[in-house]
Amino acid sequence: MTRYVALLRGINVGKHRLVPMDTLRELLADLGCAEVRTYLRSGNAVFVPPAGGTGPDALGEALERAIAERLSLDVRVLVLEGDELCRVAERIPFSGRDIDPARLLVTFLSGPVDRARLADLDPAAYAPDQFHVGEREIYVHCPGGVRRSRLTQALWEKRLGLFGTARNGNTVRALAAMVTADEPR
Repeated sequence: MTRYVALLRGINVGKHRLVPMDTLRELLADLGCAEVRTYLRSGNAVFVPPAGGTGPDALGEALERAIAERLSLDVRVLVLEGDELCRVAERIPFSGRDIDPARLLVTFLSGPVDRARLADLDPAAYAPDQFHVGEREIYVHCPGGVRRSRLTQALWEKRLGLFGTARNGNTVRALAAMVTADEPR
């Protein structure tokens, strides 16, 4: 059974309590999604997409419209196939070292990374933070904490001309576990 993951950008962070998770579950159900489960209160949902082959991009746009109509909010939504999220979780390049997953960020991007647009970034200029470019994601290890890092979602968006939303390593792994829960092995 195919599962999708919806990542809402910038909601319920800090003082911005904008989208209750029960409302997110209702909106996804209204779009024909089934088995909708949310993780934390920061806009993460795992679900079975509607029958009829609605793709991730179309579903993300539909959810953005539903949020705008029902809550009068402009929220960007990135929808991924569950398998893609699981591959991202498996490819975390800093694994094998003693890294706190809360100090690891994965920025999921709305399209493929054009590596040429990042070629002039000097990794030494961002030390001790480290980054690794994936296919549609960028991994950042922030040993001093994610709030102090200059390797931000805004940097990647500006450089790549894409929108993104970041999740820490704990969240990425938890969502991957939700995608594969109760699936035949």
